[in-house]
Amino acid sequence: MLTGRDENRTGLIQFHFHLLSTLPEIQLLIFLAFLLMYLLSLCGNTTIALTVCTDRSLHTPMYVFLANLAVLEICYSSVIATISLTGCGTQMFFFVFVGGSDFCAYLVAGSLVLGFLLSLQLTILIFRLPFCSTKEIDHFFCDIPAVLRLACTNTHVHQAALLIVSVTVLTIPFLLICLSYVFIVAVILQIRSAAGRRRTFSTCSSHLTVVLLQYSCCSFIYLQTSSSYSPEQGWVVSVVYTFVTPVLNPLIYSMRNKELKDSLTVADSGGPTG
Repeated sequence: MLTGRDENRTGLIQFHFHLLSTLPEIQLLIFLAFLLMYLLSLCGNTTIALTVCTDRSLHTPMYVFLANLAVLEICYSSVIATISLTGCGTQMFFFVFVGGSDFCAYLVAGSLVLGFLLSLQLTILIFRLPFCSTKEIDHFFCDIPAVLRLACTNTHVHQAALLIVSVTVLTIPFLLICLSYVFIVAVILQIRSAAGRRRTFSTCSSHLTVVLLQYSCCSFIYLQTSSSYSPEQGWVVSVVYTFVTPVLNPLIYSMRNKELKDSLTVADSGGPTG
């Protein structure tokens, strides 16, 4: 049984992650899969960000937001590391900060400020908790539900704070996105060309697929009660929104865009841009 003195020695805690497998062959396979997804995300999103920055013809609000999304996706995947108590708190802060900044845009500056405030308050609230002697996080990064399971005290207030932040960052933006697609569909239906409608619907359906994938996975993790949280399901689902969607976003949001593809073609051929 832990004493109060033991419970409050959080400053000396060194966290470590639970192994996803004890078999060396499986560990290598998991490492290579994560590395491949990270490198694909890094290359794709870096290419988009640099292309938008260097081509003056792409200096419009839409492409600025695409470049902003690309940079955020790079940060989102790169922040998964560390693992002292301070490092875990830093990782959690930047993970919530970048994730919370991913949803809105006058919005780039406004979303960054909101993401900073939400992540700072939530991180401070969680890391004032006393942690037990068990320092093994049953996850591959410092995700909030996994860290809360290590606390040696009642976490109902923290769970409520997490729910409020999750609703702010997930539910409200998702509803706004769905509303925007209602207007988009209404405009598409006014296109006279059947081929034009099919092409536009194809692009929008790809966008919506990634949106549904991202928000459904995040909602599954952060909008459920702590009693129903499963560590095994948690890390599997987390792979989708930390690695899979950052890989898909460059392909779906940008690479299918004609102007961006033309700019990339000119850059590859060594011609002038802008």
